[in-house]
Amino acid sequence: MADLKERTFIAIKPDGVQRGIIGEVIKRFEAKGFKLVGMKMLSASQDLLQQHYIDLKARPFFPTLIAYMSSGPVVAMVWEGKGVVKTGRVMLGETNPADSKPGTIRGDFCIDVGKNIIHGSDSVESANKEIALWFKPDELVCYTSCAYDWLY
Repeated sequence: MADLKERTFIAIKPDGVQRGIIGEVIKRFEAKGFKLVGMKMLSASQDLLQQHYIDLKARPFFPTLIAYMSSGPVVAMVWEGKGVVKTGRVMLGETNPADSKPGTIRGDFCIDVGKNIIHGSDSVESANKEIALWFKPDELVCYTSCAYDWLY
């Protein structure tokens, strides 16, 4: 059973920021019932991007990927909730937008695998690594420390 406190890392890539879909992504995750526990807009450094995509370093498209991801601002987010990693991936759609179903973020908003507007962690383990790479612990909200009860 998925943990209610499970977290995932979601990043709106430069093309998604440029196209103005930040609010739509947030809307979809909130409507699903997930809690936003961290968010920031930044121009990601080469070092940060190389660490984030370290598993793709040997791939021929790596330099192009780093150039694309550093071409403009990125919106980095941490979402929390039951099964958020798996459900988040389903909400994003396939890496190749041509394989993404209508109703998914990529299926509704993009057509090019080289500019597929959004990233989502593919496992709880990678989510934990990515969150630690992009956020300091004090940049994340803990809803259990709020002065009033939340729904979950």
